[in-house]
Amino acid sequence: MTPRITDTDVAADDLLQEIERKRSLRRVASVVVSIVGILFSAYQMWFAARGFVFAVELPVLGEVELASLQLLQINAIHVGFALVLTFLLYPGSTGDGRFARACSGLRARTAARLGPDSPLVSAMDAIGDGLAWLFVDPDLDRVTPSDLLLIAVTVLSSAYFVTDFREIQRMRALGLPAGRPIQEVFTFLDPVAGLLGPLTNVSYAFVLGVVGVLLVLEATRRAISLYLVFIVGAFIVYARFGVLIPQDAAYVGVLSIPELTWPSIVQNLWYNTENGVFGIPVTVSVQFIYIFILFGAFLEMSGAGQWFIDLAYAATGTRKGGPAKASILASGFMGTISGSSIANTVTTGAFTIPLMKRSGYSPEFAGGVESSASSGGQILPPVMGAAAFLIVQYTATPFADVIVAAAIPAVVFFFGVWVMVHFEASRLGIGGLDPDSVVDIRRHLWTGWFYLVPIFLLLYYLIGARLSVARSAWFTLVAIVALITLVAAYSDETRGRLVALLLALGLGQFLAQWSTGAPLVAALSGGGPGGLSIGGAAAATLGTVGRLAIAAGVLTLLSKPRLTASWLALDPAVDEAADGLSTAVGRPAAGDNGLVRLGTFVLKSMDSGARTAVPVVVAVAAAGIIPGVISVSGLGPNLVALIRSLAGGSLVLLLVITAIASIILGMGMPTTVTYIILVSMLGPALVTFGIPELAAHLFILYFGVIADITPPVAVAAYAASGIAKSDPFQTGIEAFSLSLNKAIVPFAFVLVPGIVLLREKDDAAELPLGEQFRVATPADLLDLGWSLPEVFVPVVGVFLGVVALAGTVIGFVYAPLDRWERAGLAVSSLLLMAPGLPVSAGYDVTALLGLGGGSVSLTADLLLRAVGLAMLVALLAKNRRAAPRGDSGATADAA
Repeated sequence: MTPRITDTDVAADDLLQEIERKRSLRRVASVVVSIVGILFSAYQMWFAARGFVFAVELPVLGEVELASLQLLQINAIHVGFALVLTFLLYPGSTGDGRFARACSGLRARTAARLGPDSPLVSAMDAIGDGLAWLFVDPDLDRVTPSDLLLIAVTVLSSAYFVTDFREIQRMRALGLPAGRPIQEVFTFLDPVAGLLGPLTNVSYAFVLGVVGVLLVLEATRRAISLYLVFIVGAFIVYARFGVLIPQDAAYVGVLSIPELTWPSIVQNLWYNTENGVFGIPVTVSVQFIYIFILFGAFLEMSGAGQWFIDLAYAATGTRKGGPAKASILASGFMGTISGSSIANTVTTGAFTIPLMKRSGYSPEFAGGVESSASSGGQILPPVMGAAAFLIVQYTATPFADVIVAAAIPAVVFFFGVWVMVHFEASRLGIGGLDPDSVVDIRRHLWTGWFYLVPIFLLLYYLIGARLSVARSAWFTLVAIVALITLVAAYSDETRGRLVALLLALGLGQFLAQWSTGAPLVAALSGGGPGGLSIGGAAAATLGTVGRLAIAAGVLTLLSKPRLTASWLALDPAVDEAADGLSTAVGRPAAGDNGLVRLGTFVLKSMDSGARTAVPVVVAVAAAGIIPGVISVSGLGPNLVALIRSLAGGSLVLLLVITAIASIILGMGMPTTVTYIILVSMLGPALVTFGIPELAAHLFILYFGVIADITPPVAVAAYAASGIAKSDPFQTGIEAFSLSLNKAIVPFAFVLVPGIVLLREKDDAAELPLGEQFRVATPADLLDLGWSLPEVFVPVVGVFLGVVALAGTVIGFVYAPLDRWERAGLAVSSLLLMAPGLPVSAGYDVTALLGLGGGSVSLTADLLLRAVGLAMLVALLAKNRRAAPRGDSGATADAA
């Protein structure tokens, strides 16, 4: 079996908690968090399954509608859940900040001057103790009174969208000042209205809007960073005072905007689904992001994470440098479960990093490999990171097209890291693991094939059936629960009754649809519009096969509650939760009950999904304010003009500016935030240069991901260094070096869109910039006149280029490389991957000097790639001749 790490000094959960600074709550507080998280997930699952109408099907009564919500209400409740969980999970202060230290210093100086028994010092101690009780959670283990107050205000703010939505609709036309004041909303305050002071004549909706934006900013400070709060706050201040910028000022004059009042700003930022807090980013979170996070949580809790890690070791663990290669594969597999670089690094790194160190890799290199590969999860289809769903919404591109376009660059990245670790293994003479220490791959696939089914189903729903993202994710989620239920109920003893129950329920469902046109339960209660045809009844039955499987599995478990399911290997967190719940209710033996474990699996997955989603929802809610301000102020076109002016008409310079801005802005911040901000500010400017819109958005996404492993912050590399016990900065250097191809490939596909399978439309000349390209079809690939020079040759060049880049970074292929050979490989890598980049830069320089510019022709592109190939072949041949006998198969083995 795959080696288990039992002596690692840093537990994955503890390290993740340290990085995220989450509370570790117990007893009642922990239960409350779980309940809120489960309700959050249940709310999102209902929305994914039934849409905006919340209704239940009851026997005899039929469908009973509970509520029919509008998008603004849906979004507000979504953000409200996230805010409540943020104030429960993330402390407002741990007492080690600047303000706390300043207060402690003031108290110490006062005590030194007046004496420790001074009344003033005693008063300061009393005030400090009171403030600490109200706000401070030094041990990350208690919910403070200030947190409870913020939660109450959050609930009040979210409830207003549900109870007074008609007033909100009326204020959309008349403005926030037309809303009722506080004493009219809460009539019991009317007798004391005079005590409200200035609030007496202020709209309650305006007050809630201001408070709501501040709540989002406070949640952002806790869950994300103070840095983002400053950025968002600066945009809010700009919306109000940007009118003060002189229009005739050099450069910044274009940033002058019309005057906006605070009620107008708050209305657009808080009561709008087009812009602001509840704008496009939160809409994407509601419709796409959350359900995919749940998909990952269910897969993880089902035991798929460990199964994928074992599969990676079984596939590559015994090869040269096997532990590092297994780390790359495992991180790629985990990318299907989680789009978070840090979570991927910690989850897989706890297993892979110690094994890499034992095999001979340095701690810094081991941490760099893990964090580099884990950061690739956000660019690897089919799930990718949350930003991929934002691309869908911002570009109006079907998700299936997005994952098709992103596939080749993602494979190139993982291939590049693979080649680098192979060259490093060849350089150090690192072999593979003992075959007896890894699982047999055939048996492993046989006993865990069901973990692969949801992924293939997801691809089928997205690409084959062309369903919406939300429906695809929902059906796949049902499939996961159905598969785990069947596996939990399967054994040699129960397989007969399980199959019989499934067939009986399927037959009953078919007969009910055929005779009444209604599901089995509704038909038994006398409902149904009328019988369907045999084909229609069969199709309707097939559509409910997931629910039927769940029912058959539950009935089987009821008949055999102490069943031992040989294939079931749920995540240890599920078993721990089941045992804890059973002990808490005084039934310790209930933890072994199959139904209890199955129910715990579902609830634990819902709870885990909600906790994972909290920082994502908070991030997109806060970041949505920035495009909201840009939209409401009319800044967009002027900002594009300013950026083009700063770039001097140079596409290469604009791409470099965008790349640097993405890395700097993304340091320590979620990729979604970086993407939203830069797409709002720089995306339109990139499109004006003729770059396909989808390619421009992928370019920004790639560099936002690179920020996770770029020193000095490099949060993913920091997480890896905690496990590897390595120097964090040097680990970041290694991770960035291993990810260099991730920095060059975006330039390549921007200059040659065929690499991301984008083809110019036939009527491109008549279309706006950014809309002139479409995702290629199989028929396009068969058109060799286009696909050969635009797709196949550039893609082959990119793959060969990352091999040259690997030799440049590692300094070894068949034998050590000297500095001139490494420089030659670097040049060949650039010519093979992005030959248009140096040529375009040269044209920009000549244009700046007044000597005229130009563009890279197809002939020049192919010629430069041929030169790069010739250089690569010559350098590899020279290096191979210098290799000791018996080592000449290094590169071939890598391939």
